[in-house]
Amino acid sequence: MRHELWMDAGLPSFCLAGPMGDDQRALHSDGAELVWTVEAASHFDAMTSFYEHMGWAPYSTDFPEIDRETYASRGWE
Repeated sequence: MRHELWMDAGLPSFCLAGPMGDDQRALHSDGAELVWTVEAASHFDAMTSFYEHMGWAPYSTDFPEIDRETYASRGWE
């Protein structure tokens, strides 16, 4: 699934593209800018790419079984 990185007043907002991210994008100010997109097969993959893009320490999770479950296995495509 495609994910989007928005910058809003200098703060990052990372969400799903399309209708599944509409609620989060509705919180953005009028000045928010889409700065990067990435395709990912799972939440873990998306967050790993996001952290790498931001230059942060590697992403880790307390819920690896859930976070590594693919979107396709959840019926989200």
